[in-house]
Amino acid sequence: MNCSIARALEIVGEWWSMLILREAFMGCRRFSDFQRNLGIARNILSARLSKLTRQEILRRVPSKSDRRRHEYRLTEKGRALFPALTALRIWGDRWVAGPDRVSVKVIDLRSGKEVNEVRVLTEDGRPVDPRNLALIPGPGATRATRARLQAVPKV
Repeated sequence: MNCSIARALEIVGEWWSMLILREAFMGCRRFSDFQRNLGIARNILSARLSKLTRQEILRRVPSKSDRRRHEYRLTEKGRALFPALTALRIWGDRWVAGPDRVSVKVIDLRSGKEVNEVRVLTEDGRPVDPRNLALIPGPGATRATRARLQAVPKV
């Protein structure tokens, strides 16, 4: 599909992959820890870790404490998913869990304040309102994508 959202979801859009990434951001490194924390079957975990490693979102490295074991570390590409996971968590807190059922709060260590918003900004730093946007073809747009964008109503 000629769509970056679809391409990204092909890599990380599956339920277990996102939860593995959540665990990695929480400091989980070892296969056994991922399995214990998630309650995931070994074969599914192995397949998802392999895919995330092939896609260079995680890298497999020898454990410092036991060279016979391996750990999984977020790469730069993997760390770049933090805003997407944070936005999903914030959305879930607001629209699914509700304020009385929020399970985890994220606190900025420098300010001590809660991280409870992810904003999309224009190139000059202004917040974006989706009602004030236009979608135009990019350099990789196919003929079908260009036609689809022609049909998108302008605000």
